[in-house]
Amino acid sequence: MQEESYDDKRVIVGLDIGTTKICVIAADVNEDGEFRIVGVGKTNSEGLNRGVVTNIRSAVKSIRKAVDECELKSGIEIENVFAGIAGHHIVGLNKEGVVAVTGNTITESDIQRVVEAARATNSPDKEIIHTLTQEYIVDGQDGVIDPIGMAGKRLEARVHLILGSVSSAANIVQCCNDANLNVQNIVLEPFASSLAVLDEQEKELGVVLLDIGGGTSDMVIYKNGSIVHTSVLPLGGNQVTNDIAIGLRTTKSEALRIKHDYGVALVNKVKEGEVINLKGIAGRDDRVIDKRLLAEVIEARFREIFDLIQNEINSSGFGPNCAAGMVITGGSAMMTNLVDLAEDVVKMPVRIGSPNNIKGLSDLVESPEFATAVGLIHYGANIDLKETTVLKNTNNEGLLVSISQNFKSLIKSFFNLF
Repeated sequence: MQEESYDDKRVIVGLDIGTTKICVIAADVNEDGEFRIVGVGKTNSEGLNRGVVTNIRSAVKSIRKAVDECELKSGIEIENVFAGIAGHHIVGLNKEGVVAVTGNTITESDIQRVVEAARATNSPDKEIIHTLTQEYIVDGQDGVIDPIGMAGKRLEARVHLILGSVSSAANIVQCCNDANLNVQNIVLEPFASSLAVLDEQEKELGVVLLDIGGGTSDMVIYKNGSIVHTSVLPLGGNQVTNDIAIGLRTTKSEALRIKHDYGVALVNKVKEGEVINLKGIAGRDDRVIDKRLLAEVIEARFREIFDLIQNEINSSGFGPNCAAGMVITGGSAMMTNLVDLAEDVVKMPVRIGSPNNIKGLSDLVESPEFATAVGLIHYGANIDLKETTVLKNTNNEGLLVSISQNFKSLIKSFFNLF
């Protein structure tokens, strides 16, 4: 089997700025959009809380450290990145627009006008990050993917808008700029993760993608191949670690260690008599604790998280449409027996989502914790994503433009205010 040619390649870099970790992945992408991982950098995150930048200097230092590691492994000088965004400020809306077709057939101008009509929002404190087209309707005929060239008099568009705080996004861009990086695009992190771990059948059947990070649990729901619901809950792996520290009267660093080394999401999976050595605090003697105590703390917090997720799924109205069940990714997805616990709470099939079919340094990224960074590579390499963004243009040129152009204009306008 002949290996794919990457002679005429371009480099795409994904930057996952998380609450607990910063991850940078660099990939060579060929003209067919296929990519090969050539570098990975990862470091502990500082200066962020629940997906939002709280200390720019600390965040910049963490980003630069991860970038330097990726540059060392890849031999590439990194200048441009696709950066992820998350946080409880994220909101998803389903909107519809309708226009009269100007001629006998539908043109790009008609698409531009109907998408702009669907993008009308009443959220003065937020800006649109993504406009994801679900379908078009031509003279009452739904399910149309590409109406250009079709005959019709009435054109409707159904889109999913993902909105976020402009200041939160601007702070991410500022951190990247201070780390000598240019942001090519801002991408919602669970959207990026879904590109790395979901297959097309799951998206068509209907599936819940849950990305459990350190500070937040981010969720998108797919139906008929498109995102129909987005939400972010301000709970994640950090809350589990904090509960362990409080419940077992230990430090957060020790709580994190025993969570990673001995954590189990279900008490009934722990054998009777199993114990854990717990390091003493401030010179005190080490302690021996029952492993079931650790499991009780972990199970209680994860049950709370999945209860909230189940409530969100039910309130969305799309729960019955999720025939493919739930896919969990993110760093917390690696918790032992998490699938069993999730299935018990959400009452649907659950699997763990890891990036797969990766070429290059695949052994370094085939883990749920790298789903967002790998998904950002997918986003940058995929020119066929069903996403449209409208810019007002007095010359009426460039009717459909990339979201990156729109976002760069948005960020520039934000900083010009000060």
